[in-house]
Amino acid sequence: MKSTFNRNRRKFILIPLGVAALLALISYVVMLLWNNILPNTLSVNPITFWQAMGIFVLCKILFGFGRHGGGASWGKRKMLERCKQMTPEERQQFKDEMKQKMCGWTKHNNPQNS
Repeated sequence: MKSTFNRNRRKFILIPLGVAALLALISYVVMLLWNNILPNTLSVNPITFWQAMGIFVLCKILFGFGRHGGGASWGKRKMLERCKQMTPEERQQFKDEMKQKMCGWTKHNNPQNS
């Protein structure tokens, strides 16, 4: 019987290669658009492939990876869906655990907000 790693070996190899290829393609498109539009319009210098990749990655970090903005909105939506499925007792237990983890730190207890 094959192990999980042996069955999914292609995924472990193909997914990172696919992500790298997609990143390279998008970086190339960013470079082409920048070099064909902005130097004539805004009098900026043309950029290299690596600079285009850096601009693309920086934009994804600053403006988010999802279609609804950054990862925070996705996480918030996922947490809201999870809370809707909780019973009132589970919800109260979750709140108590979070208060304990945060050491009682809330907006009202924050000395900087006073």
